[in-house]
Amino acid sequence: MDAPTTTSADNGTSGGGDGWFTPRKNPTTAPDSDPGTAEGRRPAVIRPVGRPTTAPEAPEDGLSGPPASIPGSVATGGPDLGRERPDAIPTPAASAAQHAPSPAVSSPATASSPGPAPTALTPAPFASTLAPPPTSVAEQQVPAQRHTPVSSVEAATAPAEDGSPDALLIRRAMAEVAPVSDKVTSYFYALLFVRHPELRSLFPAAMDTQRDRLLRALLTAAEHIDNKDVLVDYLQNLGRGHRKYGTRAEHYPAVGECLIGALSKYAAGVWNPEMEAAWVRAYTTISQVMIDAAAADELRAPAWWYAEIVTHDLRTPDVAVVAVRPDQPYPFLAGQYTSVETPWWPRIWRHYSFASAPRSDGLLSFHVKAVPAGWVSNALVHRARPGDIIRLGPPAGSMTVDHTTDSGLLCLGGGTGIAPIKALVEDVAEHGNRRPVEVFYGARTDHDLYDIDTMLRLQQSHPWLSVRAIIDQQAHQQLPDAIRAYGPWNEFDAYLSGPPGMIRSGVDALRDSGIPSDRIRHDSVEELVAAGS
Repeated sequence: MDAPTTTSADNGTSGGGDGWFTPRKNPTTAPDSDPGTAEGRRPAVIRPVGRPTTAPEAPEDGLSGPPASIPGSVATGGPDLGRERPDAIPTPAASAAQHAPSPAVSSPATASSPGPAPTALTPAPFASTLAPPPTSVAEQQVPAQRHTPVSSVEAATAPAEDGSPDALLIRRAMAEVAPVSDKVTSYFYALLFVRHPELRSLFPAAMDTQRDRLLRALLTAAEHIDNKDVLVDYLQNLGRGHRKYGTRAEHYPAVGECLIGALSKYAAGVWNPEMEAAWVRAYTTISQVMIDAAAADELRAPAWWYAEIVTHDLRTPDVAVVAVRPDQPYPFLAGQYTSVETPWWPRIWRHYSFASAPRSDGLLSFHVKAVPAGWVSNALVHRARPGDIIRLGPPAGSMTVDHTTDSGLLCLGGGTGIAPIKALVEDVAEHGNRRPVEVFYGARTDHDLYDIDTMLRLQQSHPWLSVRAIIDQQAHQQLPDAIRAYGPWNEFDAYLSGPPGMIRSGVDALRDSGIPSDRIRHDSVEELVAAGS
């Protein structure tokens, strides 16, 4: 993988350069801007961009940011960010299958491109804001393929492992703050919004579910600082995904400054200059990779796509199959997903898997289930109609078929998780391979098998495909348990898509059936936990 070049060696700790967290080439500062100074404890040499002349005092312990809006308000954001959870990092095997990385660049982007010019598809709610709406610096797009779920809290509480001196110092700080993670999160946002009030508008109006995601993403990335291959791939994907929000390079110093401030307060018992320097180096590397990836991606792809809804098929009272036509070519792979924004909830994005392999007519399809309090999902199921315009972020995820082997595919799809499984089956068919594909389609009731007719038609057309419906209430067993009655599966690559509980138990069942962990591919469990989309 061609990783972007980063230069984090001179990050302020050596006495040279432009200060901690500062990108290699700083974005141009407006002539009337004055960095000024601010009160409160902070690393002395940090020079974040855009600090007001006089900042308020650092907040007291536990002080939260500005009050969140009442859920259901139509203000500037939503109460939840659904599947934007940033906790997961893909393993190296997962990273290898992901879409080709952007070429390395020698300087970071100062801002994302404004996206595609308005066309006949540009709806009124979007036409007035052609630049992508901003959001938090670390709002994530997590690659889909995972083998072992990892979270920042789990990593922090795990036994210490061998690593570089910086990695050991970082893990020590994480272990110290793990028991008070809620306080760390509140204090981090308080610092960010008090010291840099101009950044408040980059976040959703309601912070009730967003509040822990930025910090958890930073902690998780820092904890994996020694695993360069995995970390770079994860951060490149992150940086590319941020383009649709208009995230700029000058936002990163402020976040890094407040991260150090929060950690130094709640890890005071172990905090020292060496630990602070380790965190500075880690954050500098993290931010530079993201900036470089965004700059490289800007040369080859728009920040977002407009797409017109062309069909809306309500399969059940709460599940719709939606097909859209993007305003320009949209490259993706079967098994990947994208983020979707509707005109009714600006700046609220949700992840949905593609329900078909790439089509010659360029149409994209999604299976959407309306969930309680799901702003985007309810809008797409109950409000959207043909002719409506939505926006799409870039494709992401690595739950894709390896066409260099002839291994069989064992696919487990639960509920709307059958969407990417169907795409994988179509992908195998289009490549002309007669490799065996075994699909287990799980549902609670037969009413939930909304796409079984499509899967059975595929089975009739392809003798190498076998489709089995597993209904919990009739079989009195869950989908992962059903696969134990078949097999063996040791020569198969496994794919799982569905609810978090199904994926967790499915991974265990597949391992028990003889499939190695590096051949089990699935959506991020942490991301699915937050799937209130």
